[in-house]
Amino acid sequence: MVSPMSRRLVVFAGLLAAPVATAVTQTKVPAPQSPVKPTDKRLSILQKFFRDNGCPLGRHAKDFIEAADRNHLDWRLLPSISMVESGGGKAYRNNNVLGWVNGEQKFPSVSAGIRTVAERLSYSRLYRHKSVDRILATYNPLPEYARRVKLMMRNIEMAGLPVESAAN
Repeated sequence: MVSPMSRRLVVFAGLLAAPVATAVTQTKVPAPQSPVKPTDKRLSILQKFFRDNGCPLGRHAKDFIEAADRNHLDWRLLPSISMVESGGGKAYRNNNVLGWVNGEQKFPSVSAGIRTVAERLSYSRLYRHKSVDRILATYNPLPEYARRVKLMMRNIEMAGLPVESAAN
């Protein structure tokens, strides 16, 4: 027979253990982020960048930024990869604007592809805890690839500068 005191200790121990189990599972799931607000300067910069380059992915600028924020990535990385892989959404198939799995991976939507690739770049054992340079070397080992993506990242940054500053 279990004494009332033993029963209380078991219940108390169960209450202490529950938050620990929850905390462990939360480390594997991306932390929820606030949605990108229309006033977020990155949103207007990215939309301008895509518009200036005649790219249809401007309508997904918010998806790129939210996926980057949620997965702790540089907000310019995914749009830059999309520029190299699909011309910013000009040429792709399977809703795969990021060329994931050599463009063969199928996604239910462009937004789903962006979210999935962002999560993989942040949490997959092949990519996690790597710098942008190391992520790009894993994504595509050709040295020219990393140079092209990083050039796009700089171009996105330049799109946010005033015209007179960008000219200098």
